[in-house]
Amino acid sequence: MEKLRFLTAGESHGQGLVAILEGIPAGLRLSAADIAPDLKRRQRGYGRGGRMQIEKDTVRILSGVRYGKTLGSPIAMFMENLDWPNWTAKMALEEPVEPVAALHMPRPGHADLAGMIKYRQEDLRNILERSSARETTARVAAGAVARRLLAAFGIEVYSHVLSIRGIQGGITAAGFFKGRTSRDPELLASWRALMERVESSPLACADAEAETEMIAAIDGAREKGDTLGGVIEIAALGLFPGLGSHVHWDRRLDGLLAGALMSIPAIKGVEVGLGLGVTLKPGSQIHDEIFHESGQGFYRGGNNAGGIEGGMSNGEPLILRVHMKPLPTLARPLRSVDVATLQPQSAHHERADVCAVPAAAVVAEAMTALVLADALCVKLGGDSISEMQQHYASLAHVPLGW
Repeated sequence: MEKLRFLTAGESHGQGLVAILEGIPAGLRLSAADIAPDLKRRQRGYGRGGRMQIEKDTVRILSGVRYGKTLGSPIAMFMENLDWPNWTAKMALEEPVEPVAALHMPRPGHADLAGMIKYRQEDLRNILERSSARETTARVAAGAVARRLLAAFGIEVYSHVLSIRGIQGGITAAGFFKGRTSRDPELLASWRALMERVESSPLACADAEAETEMIAAIDGAREKGDTLGGVIEIAALGLFPGLGSHVHWDRRLDGLLAGALMSIPAIKGVEVGLGLGVTLKPGSQIHDEIFHESGQGFYRGGNNAGGIEGGMSNGEPLILRVHMKPLPTLARPLRSVDVATLQPQSAHHERADVCAVPAAAVVAEAMTALVLADALCVKLGGDSISEMQQHYASLAHVPLGW
């Protein structure tokens, strides 16, 4: 990321989580109430574990905002861990008087063993506390601020659960939007209504029939002490052409998005547009033909490209699919090795979810929003919202404007 930067700090059972976001221009209206809905959404979902009954994430903005508007300086946010009082001995800053037993059984599929070797740690807790997906709470807070910046320019980011354990929902953004119809106000209103249904869904799924099957699959996995993964679809609407660039490998928008999304714990694959499906057909059936109409500008006959060509947004909806593996902490642990004795042992079991795909969807939205907000700042420049809006207005006068 070139203009925006963010850092997170904190451990899963520590005192809390911190996010510091730098590069947000001055003058953006922002309050804790703007961040709260996304924090709440991250805790949603059928199949979540007991931790979500304890934590009720709220945010305190510590800096970067005055009188309800950003100052252009770094924004610091703090989210308290309500479970911290139960972990004061195990997560004490100073060495406790009473020794706490070290954890020695790494979990297959987690950061445990590689992290212990890399950082030369004999206690697994020194790795699992930071590698926990609890860290994504801070990302969601930063992403909520980025979402506010995008909204100032008419850009919206949505997500829904497309499948769990191969049970596929029949509603997709790729099928919903076709070419220039994505700019149709009535179609956009229909999409927003569909996303309202997603928000009321226990699995953030747009397809009620598929959702029933998904819930049954989660119940079955819980009974077996197992976990399930799935696929998330992300749709960003209102993007204008030219975010990102083709001139350097590290400025390509699809590469930036893929890297950001792959950084989310348990994410193992990212597709743009038709994704892997582009390998199944000839080019004549893959590439989106270009049309122009007076008063309407350029538009495409389809959106197999998912809104990105040559590393740049092309004005069509950005469509992404994110593939999440089953969580590696299982109620019936897999086989492992005790790193202290080198003897066979069952992996450590930490309180965890059966399925966290709906929560991961909110994290994926946040990372998408951060990358898009950064690309927007690169494209428009400016130290304040008013300056960015002036630059945005000038785009209507450039040659080949859409």
